[in-house]
Amino acid sequence: MHTLRKFLRNPTAMVGTIILSALVLIAVIGPFFVQDPLLQQTSIKLQPPSLEHWFGTDDFGRDVLARIVVGARYSLTAGLVAVGLGLLGGLIMGAFAGYYGGLLDQVIMTLCDIMLAFPSILLAMGVVMVMEPGIYTPMVAVGISSIPTFARLVRAQFMSLRTSSFVEAVRSSGAGDLRIIFRHLLPNSLGPVIIQATLRIGSAILMAATLSFLGLGAQPPTPEWGSMLSFARNYIWTAPYLAVIPGIAITLTVIAVNLIGDALRDFIDPRTRDI
Repeated sequence: MHTLRKFLRNPTAMVGTIILSALVLIAVIGPFFVQDPLLQQTSIKLQPPSLEHWFGTDDFGRDVLARIVVGARYSLTAGLVAVGLGLLGGLIMGAFAGYYGGLLDQVIMTLCDIMLAFPSILLAMGVVMVMEPGIYTPMVAVGISSIPTFARLVRAQFMSLRTSSFVEAVRSSGAGDLRIIFRHLLPNSLGPVIIQATLRIGSAILMAATLSFLGLGAQPPTPEWGSMLSFARNYIWTAPYLAVIPGIAITLTVIAVNLIGDALRDFIDPRTRDI
């Protein structure tokens, strides 16, 4: 608890935490307090924001506020799941590459270099092409494209720690490789990995929204922010709120996560405060 209070003393951490907490709260309980986001009422389509419909209605008469609230679940879940998949794959690949080295290290790092040769969004689009478009497709695609980043980071940590005296002591006591990797080396390598994972969530949310915007993710009528932005293009001049509101929602979410990630980096590594 003392550590949490100390972390929140950072204004950046406090602002990011407040915004993200509000978004999570909206995503969890908000859908119970808004109308059905799929309910179509063509008689009130393209109404601007009003007291009855705070964020207006779309081209099918659906309440934009309801769609934004429900869409928060998809966007936040996309960021967490994508980073979780990338982190899991990167931890396994980086741990074994950094610990064993040799041919295994060369094979894994070559694979990572090949993946890193492509821009993340193009790599994610390639993965989507193999799968069917859907709400979970961007999560898997973005997760796979994140694996090389985590793998290289974990590998570097393992290579710097595997010759440490505490590792030699554990090995001399008869501990096996798997015990050394997962019980001793991995916990001591998680600091930079956690920071990278936190910062990566914002990028994952943005990439998942981009894929949906391009029609490669969530399909209509799913209320996903990127998909909402895509369909708002046709009304950018006549009903600009259809694009502005989901755009603000994505921006706020990414900013909040990045603020927390920056504050976490400063908290774990105080040297970065003066950089």
